[in-house]
Formats: sequence, structure tokens, C-alpha cells
Amino acid sequence: MDDGEILDNVGPRLRALRTARGLTLTDVAASTGISLSTLSRLESGGRRPTLELLLPLARAFQVALDELVDAPPTGDPRVRLRPVRRNGLTMLPLTRRPGGLQAYKLIMPVGYPGRDLEQQSHEGYEWAYVLSGQVRLWLGDDDVVLRPGEVVEFDTHVPHAMGNAGTEPAEILALFGPQGERAHIRTRQR
Repeated sequence: MDDGEILDNVGPRLRALRTARGLTLTDVAASTGISLSTLSRLESGGRRPTLELLLPLARAFQVALDELVDAPPTGDPRVRLRPVRRNGLTMLPLTRRPGGLQAYKLIMPVGYPGRDLEQQSHEGYEWAYVLSGQVRLWLGDDDVVLRPGEVVEFDTHVPHAMGNAGTEPAEILALFGPQGERAHIRTRQR
């Protein structure tokens, strides 16, 4: 199959994904920022998909980009760890699927975040397992130090902040996801 045939088949796949999820073109337009007319032309084959259009659609439908364009399988299921560094924190993505539940290994250097912790709240849910070091979790009114082998889970609507509480780098496995996405667990207050 050549590139033209691959791109011609994207429209029917987009329509099938949208209808399988019970969404209207208006729903998809609202979640992606892509106009109704562009979405309609993509689905009907009247417009060729571009990367700028496919990326938000893959996120909205929670499918990998290669699945959206029906790319041939690579045969290698391993996730390539490409570290992302933000404000001193190193994040290693452990999942490839866009949207939904995401897994990361987080490495907090000594002294992270380098300033007083500031609580934040937002949509979603978080789960974390401490691999090494000590992690300070400030969740609502609770302020605890977590050690290797300890696990926390909480609704991220509750104001929260994390930092390194020890004298060595802290490493944690973390799952982040929208409220109710796959994880049906509840916050336990101490």
C-alpha cells in the first residue's frame, strides 16, 4: 500500500472511531479545536489529513498516531525512554498511548523543587510508588514523608505538592489519568 492509499483510508477510520465512541462531529470539534467543516471533509476524503490535524485527533480518540493511520506494526513493543526535564524534575514516559492513563518514572534531585512547595489542584487522578529516596507529599492538610515501597493515590482536585525530602535523589513510579479513567480507586485521608 502506498502513502496515498494509506491517507485515503484515514477518513473512514476517523468516522468509525467517532461513531464507535458515540460522538458527533460537534463533540470532536470541541475537544480538538478542528472546525466542523474540516472534520467532515477529513471523514469523507475531501481533505487529506496532515500531522497538525492527526495529532489532536489521536489524542481525542485516545489512540496512537500509527494506529490512526494504520501504520504497519513495528514488531517491537518496547517503549523508548526519552527523558523530559521540567524545572529540575526528570520524567521518563513508560507508556506511548496518548490520552487516558499515563505511566512515568520520576526522578527528583536533592532539594527538588528548589523552593517552597506550592500546592496545586487540577482535573485527574494520581498514583505514585516510591522506588528510592524520600518524597514529601503535601496533600490538603496532610504532610507526610514517603519512603521506598510506600504507595499513595489521590484525586488531584485536592490541593497537592511533592518534593524530595531526603539527601539523595528520589525515584517514583507515577500514574496520571483523568478522573475515573481505568482506575476506580478512592482517596483515603489519614
